[in-house]
Amino acid sequence: MNIKNLSMSFGLQKIFDDVTITIKDKEKVGIIGVNGAGKSTFFKLIMGKLDPDNGKIILKSGARIGFLPQVISDEVPSMEISVFDYLLEGRPIKKLEEELERAYSEASTETDEKKLKYIMKEIGKLQGKLEYYEVYNAENILLKIVTGMNIDSALLDMKLCDLSGGQKSKIAFARLLYSNPEVLLLDEPTNHLDTDSKDYIINYLRNYNGTILVISHDIDFLNEVTTETLYVDKATHKMELFPGNYQKYMAIRNERLKTQERIYDKQVKEEEKLKRIIQKYIRGNEKKARIAKDRQKKLARLEENKVVLEHKQKTTRFKIKISQPSGVVPLKVDKLKFGYNESHILIDNLTFALNRGEKFLIVGENGVGKSTLLKLIVGKLTPMLGSVTLNDKTEIGYYAQEHELLDNEKNILENFSEFNLSTKELRNFLGNFLFTGDDVFKSVSYLSPGERSRVALAKLALSGANFLILDEPTNHLDPETQKIIANTFKDYDGTMLVVSHNLEFVDNLGIERMLMLPSGDIKYYDKNTVMYYQEVNNKNMKEK
Repeated sequence: MNIKNLSMSFGLQKIFDDVTITIKDKEKVGIIGVNGAGKSTFFKLIMGKLDPDNGKIILKSGARIGFLPQVISDEVPSMEISVFDYLLEGRPIKKLEEELERAYSEASTETDEKKLKYIMKEIGKLQGKLEYYEVYNAENILLKIVTGMNIDSALLDMKLCDLSGGQKSKIAFARLLYSNPEVLLLDEPTNHLDTDSKDYIINYLRNYNGTILVISHDIDFLNEVTTETLYVDKATHKMELFPGNYQKYMAIRNERLKTQERIYDKQVKEEEKLKRIIQKYIRGNEKKARIAKDRQKKLARLEENKVVLEHKQKTTRFKIKISQPSGVVPLKVDKLKFGYNESHILIDNLTFALNRGEKFLIVGENGVGKSTLLKLIVGKLTPMLGSVTLNDKTEIGYYAQEHELLDNEKNILENFSEFNLSTKELRNFLGNFLFTGDDVFKSVSYLSPGERSRVALAKLALSGANFLILDEPTNHLDPETQKIIANTFKDYDGTMLVVSHNLEFVDNLGIERMLMLPSGDIKYYDKNTVMYYQEVNNKNMKEK
C-alpha cells in the first residue's frame, strides 16, 4: 500500500497534510493516535468511502479489502438476516456458482468464436475466484472459525437485530475472517471478545497471509499481533511508520523525546550565551560590534534550526454533579421477565433493589441480557412480566453502548440543545472534552466512535443525574481517557449501575455489589470472583 501526498480536510478542519507512507505487503500494522486524530477517516479513505482533497492511496490491483467496524449495524443492509446467513455471505460462493452456471450455459449455445472466447475468459476468472475462496472446504473453514471464537450454535438461527452489541461484534469478526480478504481493516476488534476468543484471534492474525491494519487501544493485543506501528499525529496532521509493535514504538518514541530534550536544553543554553554576548558587545567599539554581528548570525541560524518539543496532548476533564439527591431506594426491580419471544427468554424472575449512592456492577457473558436489562430500566423496552420502579426523585443519566441516544443528523452543538446554556458557555464546556474551534460544528455522523463517546460523556456530565446507567463506557476510548473517567465516576456522589468488561476500570470504581446474569445471584464485589466467573463462562461456551 502506497500513500502519496495525502491531504484531507472536513471544512476548515485539517485531518491529513501531505502524508506519504509505504506499507509493505503482509505487514501487520497497529494504528495509534488520540481520539479524533483521523484513524477511522484513514480507513474510509482506503475503502473509497471518502475522497482525499489531494494525493492518493494505491493498493495492489484487485486487492480484496475486509473491514470490521466498531458498530456493525451501520454496515449490514438488513438486520433481519439470520446469523448463519450473514456468516455465509462472507464468501460470495453461491453468487459465483450461479454466475458460473450461467456462463457455462451461454458458452454451450454461443456460435460466435469471439464471444465464446470472451465467455471462456470470464469462466476462468470465476473459477479462479472460487478457488481463492476454497469452495470445497469453505464450510469446514467456517466451522473452525465459529468453534474457535466460541460462538454458541444457538446463535446461528437468531436474527442479527436480536443480538447484543457484544454478540454482533463477535459475529461480524467471524464473518470477516471467513471472507479471507487480502487486506484486513480492524477497528477496535477486541472490545467485546472474551479471553478465549481473543486468544484465538491473536493466533489467527499472527498467521494471517495478508496485510492487517488495526486500530486499537488494547496495548496487549497490539503487542501480540503487530509488526509495525503507524502513529497518526492530530497536532501535525502527519503519519509516521515505526518498526515493531507498540512496545517497540514506545521505546523508540521515548528515546527520541529524551534526545530532543537534551538537544533543546543545549540549544537554550547556547541561545542565552549568544544573547549575553550580543547585549554586551553591540554598542562597543568596531571590533566588539563585529563580534556582536557574528553572534547575531549564529543566533539566527540557531533559532531557525531549533528543536521544537512535542506538546503534551490535552486530556478530557469533567465532573458530574447531581442536581438533587435521589430517594433512599432509587430503583426496584421485581420479578422481571423479558425475551424477544417465549423460546428466547433472556431475563426471568429477576428481583433486586439499589441503595442511594451505591455502585452496582452487572456481570455475565455476551448475550445474557446485560444491555437488555439496562434498556428495560430506562424504558426503551417493555417487560413481559414484573416491574421496574424508579423513585420519584430518581433522575437517570444513560450512557448507551452504541451511542444510539445521539442524533446523527445534528452537529455536536445541536446535540446539546436541551440544556439551557449559551453558545459561549457550551463551547467552553465542550473544550473540556477536547472539542474546540470548528470541531463543535462537525456532524455526529462523521465523528469517530471515540469522539462520539466523548459527546455522550459530555451530555452525561451536564445532565445533573443522580442515577447513572453506564453500558460499556470505556469502549472506543484511549487508555489515558479511560483512567480519567474511572477517577471521575469513582468520585460521583450518586447511584451507579454499570455494565463493563474492563476489569481495570471496574476495579477502581468502588463497586459494592454485583448482579450475576443469567442466574440473578447478587454477591459482594470481588475482583477474583469476577475473573473466576468469566473463566467459568468461557469453559461453558467451549463445552456447548
